[in-house]
Amino acid sequence: MVDEATLKERLLKENEEFRKIHEEHQALERSLEKLKAKGSLSEDDVLKEKELKKRKLALKDRMYGIMSDFAKRA
Repeated sequence: MVDEATLKERLLKENEEFRKIHEEHQALERSLEKLKAKGSLSEDDVLKEKELKKRKLALKDRMYGIMSDFAKRA
């Protein structure tokens, strides 16, 4: 069986849906880092942080779903 990192690299090269999801996931991570860098968060920032984390987790779940489907076929 292929290890997770190798599978991820292969999908980034070969699967457009996976690549787009991964890019969005990375963008959300950068947005979260910017929020954390603020230090003290307003109520709006806290809500935004929660929403970003939810979206990021949903994307991660989708990426692992694609990886699982791909591994089953390989």
